[in-house]
Amino acid sequence: MGVESPQSDADLLQAVREGNAAAYGELYERHVTAARALARQLVRGAEVEDVVAESFTKILDLVGRGGGPDSGFRTYLLTVVRRTVYDRSRVESRQVTTGEIELYDPGVPFVDPALVGLEKSLIARAYLSLPERWRAVLWHTEVERTKPADVAPLLGLSANGVAALAYRAREGLRQAYLQMHLGSPPQHDCRPVLGKMGAYVRGGLARRDSKAVDEHVSACEECHGVLLELTDVNRGLRVMVGPLIAGPLFGGYAAALSKTGIAGAGGALRLFGRLRRVPKQQQVAVAGGTVVVTAAVLASLLLVADEKPIVRPSVITPVAQPPASVAPVPVPVPVPSERPVQVPPSKKAKPGKARLRATIDALGSLVRAQPGIVGIRLRNYGESPSEELAAQVDLPDGVTLIPPARRGHSAALLAPVGTVDGWACRPVSGGARCARQALEAGQGTAVFLRGLVADEAPEGAGPAVSIAAGSLRLRARAEEGVRTAGAPARFATDGKVTVRAIGNTLLSCPSERAGCAETRRRQGTQRDNDLWPMTPVDQDERPDTASSSGADLSLPKGSEVVWAGLYWSAADDEPGPIKLRPPGRRKYLTVQPGEVTMRELPLGPVYQAFADVSALVGDVRRNGTWWAADIPMKEGVSRHAGWSLVLIVTDPAEPYSQAVVLDTATVVGGESRRVRVPLGGLSPAASPARVELVTWEGDADLKGDKVSLGSGALTSSGGDRDPANVFDGSSNGVAEMTFGTDVDTVGAELGVDPGLTIVTDKDVILFGVAALSVRARS
Repeated sequence: MGVESPQSDADLLQAVREGNAAAYGELYERHVTAARALARQLVRGAEVEDVVAESFTKILDLVGRGGGPDSGFRTYLLTVVRRTVYDRSRVESRQVTTGEIELYDPGVPFVDPALVGLEKSLIARAYLSLPERWRAVLWHTEVERTKPADVAPLLGLSANGVAALAYRAREGLRQAYLQMHLGSPPQHDCRPVLGKMGAYVRGGLARRDSKAVDEHVSACEECHGVLLELTDVNRGLRVMVGPLIAGPLFGGYAAALSKTGIAGAGGALRLFGRLRRVPKQQQVAVAGGTVVVTAAVLASLLLVADEKPIVRPSVITPVAQPPASVAPVPVPVPVPSERPVQVPPSKKAKPGKARLRATIDALGSLVRAQPGIVGIRLRNYGESPSEELAAQVDLPDGVTLIPPARRGHSAALLAPVGTVDGWACRPVSGGARCARQALEAGQGTAVFLRGLVADEAPEGAGPAVSIAAGSLRLRARAEEGVRTAGAPARFATDGKVTVRAIGNTLLSCPSERAGCAETRRRQGTQRDNDLWPMTPVDQDERPDTASSSGADLSLPKGSEVVWAGLYWSAADDEPGPIKLRPPGRRKYLTVQPGEVTMRELPLGPVYQAFADVSALVGDVRRNGTWWAADIPMKEGVSRHAGWSLVLIVTDPAEPYSQAVVLDTATVVGGESRRVRVPLGGLSPAASPARVELVTWEGDADLKGDKVSLGSGALTSSGGDRDPANVFDGSSNGVAEMTFGTDVDTVGAELGVDPGLTIVTDKDVILFGVAALSVRARS
């Protein structure tokens, strides 16, 4: 005797369209827990049940009129929950009347203003292009991480059937992702490799073809980035698609859902009893009049006479186009006789509550035996200010906070890094306690604390933070803790900020040699420092300098300097000071190094020195030529010497962004031809990041130097603009050849797991600094 399989969501939806009221009750039981889990992230108290009731009622109305989802009920429901909260807040704040609220038939995700651009990411576009049933199984198994046995009733399959469908859907997602890449014509050599990439990831290629892919990927940064994305599509789904469907508070939703389980609690009739208590001004008007839901509606599902059924297309288009704006997309069903219901002016709209979201991360990395930065970010997604904020920061074992070195500071008071934004922090056992005044609705804030990682600090759990604001309590923990290798942050800040960098060389070919003038103009075939006996350049023509060079700095209009770092490097084993002259000044200032890093290149020792010159650069307040002179250096063949000024500045024209400076004097080449620098602590939107790179000892005619942010080889904005030879002796602020010194600007969209990859095939370089700014997701 066979056992009858439970009806799938698709079967139940079809039954509802045919008038089966009990089928909708089953859908309610299956998904109400998820609806509540998301609603609790967005509203508080009794409003949770009101939002859930209203959301189910809207879908019931649409399905009864032939609209709504075919099979992916969960994601459709979550979208309606978010839109319901959005429109209730607009009605309460009198931005619209209830008659102006659009009907709900969300064919595309509702994009939160904090996440604009996320729907344009390749992984999100690939996901949205899949059939609805594939999207559903990926959402349940990969995004919500539900066991196949628990997903089986929703899809009308066995647990093994769910696993098989998820496998096919993942493969379909990879193929769709590859098609997105192929949509913008790749290089000629890449197209056949990209065509084999899906089979390569699942182990379906012959040995010879696999070897060909291995060889190509090892030399092609674009294909290497694609391969990394394909091998970890699950992470991409949670990082990009999760927030796209469930909103910025996806993390809280996922955590709540994992605690409560999938099965819903409570009867379907309570849904309709709850709706009776929803204030009329908060109910969304649907075509033909406001739906008054009672038990009779559940039994009959009769259409209101004036309503017009939604015409469902006979063929479902597999590609869901992302919305053009953050506003919800209306589904027009005009009813001429309907009049908008006005909110009575005599009743004062009750303000909503504060809703907070917190994150904590190490900026760059927390690396053993090095200082680092931990960033805490907080945003109020509610409609009212929070109460005063209190944060308890718990650091990993072996990480201690660094007290300020400035005179006059209390020994018990920490000096946060970057824009303090009203925070005051004090060290406590195991971390710090920070406090700040109330956070306004719609506003974000951040505080960055500098710490020192012990030599033997254990790898493991990341830092954590507990936030209290009146009765509100929340906690967050970083995914990454202490690492054995990586690049710690020198400086970090959030705000309307961007990064800039200039620089120049202090060694060049002898001017009296034939061909040198041509080479300095970036022409000819002798553009490497190993083809010349390098001698000092002295461009300022002053008697008090032996070597000098200048670079032009142009900052955005209305900008202010937040941070400035001066870096210099040369082939020498005895580092020392540098002379610096700002625009409009006649005298040089001697700058002592605050930190020196020694490294070994094939021809011997080299150093990179650093000094914080924020106060000096901030006082100048003008564009123009900066001059540097007289650093310790050795002359001769294959020698380098140069300098760079790296800045984080405000820019009123920029959106709210995150900025970080990482300086890790790392040798790339030889046995370590590929180096990846994790860019931890960033939550970027799907928009290009701006990156300033400072690199020493690159040669223009030794090709094979590539840079990637995870989406393929990047092209520098200056020099030869060759993505296969980024480090070509070119520097921002200078038109001529800058032997052995590269200060380059690149831009690209950050991937799911942000990281900077540097590869060199023939050369050996010293990668010095990366300064990055990217529009913040929240």
